[in-house]
Amino acid sequence: MLALSVTACSKDTANSGKSKSAYPEKPLVVVAPSGAGGGWDLTARSLTKVLNKTNLVAQTMTVENKPGGGGTVFMAEYATQEKANDYKLFVNSPPILINHLKAEGNTPYGYKDTTPLAQLTKDYGAIAVKADSKYKTLKDVINQLKKNPKSITVAGGSAPGSMDHLVSILPAYKSGIDPKSIKYVAYDGGGEAVASLLGGNVDVIGTDVSSLGEYVKAGKIKILAVESPERLGGDYKDVPTLKEQGIDAEFIIWRGVFGPKEMSKDAKKFWDDTLKKLSEKEEWKAELKANNWEPEYKDSEEFTKFLKDQETMIQKMLKSLGMEKK
Repeated sequence: MLALSVTACSKDTANSGKSKSAYPEKPLVVVAPSGAGGGWDLTARSLTKVLNKTNLVAQTMTVENKPGGGGTVFMAEYATQEKANDYKLFVNSPPILINHLKAEGNTPYGYKDTTPLAQLTKDYGAIAVKADSKYKTLKDVINQLKKNPKSITVAGGSAPGSMDHLVSILPAYKSGIDPKSIKYVAYDGGGEAVASLLGGNVDVIGTDVSSLGEYVKAGKIKILAVESPERLGGDYKDVPTLKEQGIDAEFIIWRGVFGPKEMSKDAKKFWDDTLKKLSEKEEWKAELKANNWEPEYKDSEEFTKFLKDQETMIQKMLKSLGMEKK
């Protein structure tokens, strides 16, 4: 009986040890694979702030900016050197799919070289100009592009063939203008693209609508169109959609959290549980509202399936533009 009792206690202790993971035991890093001021940067900072504020994560969390190639520089490092680092996560959006599929500046690494953990938000593309621009409507821009595509400089916070580029040229493409004829200038992050617009170096930018809120409030820029299914509220309630302006198109921008491909089971379970709880917290909902982000939570399994489906859609879109990787 004594032997049986000792054996049972040993099993209970072992099982208890397995069920109570010590992860995370040290500070964590969340990478924004771009410069400061863009959508990835804002998402990473909001995420870490609320996780700490709500005590969902007790360890210190810091945000690290890793600009370069619209995220491709970071992905090359992460997929090869950090593939088992449970303490470094990153945020991303459709570029993780686009950069793997496009012809120019592509990367051999995509979402399959990571562990998708959760989708947290959805956002939309937007076309904007400086507040005092001579282009008062999207139709003004389209008409000028039809006359002379090279007369307008369009910019975005990511490389040619990437998300901001697709957002920028979508209205023109759907209006029958050859997207290859449009002059597109790439910047490392939406913040740099906006700065260039305000400095008069470019005429139009295409980026995620949420990153433009502060500039709209300050009266520095005017959004000509949002690429959403219907009008948004708040600061964007007066901005028409593409569909309202006769262009049957939309571009939905999700944002999610990823971990390394060889993430441990303990770390994976921790983030599955923690990000689900985060999505339900009032503090997170307030952060979404403050940034004009719409909630769209998908767990790891749902998110991975969604990524597979969107990858197929983006591949078709790039092919139609003659920009897909052969």
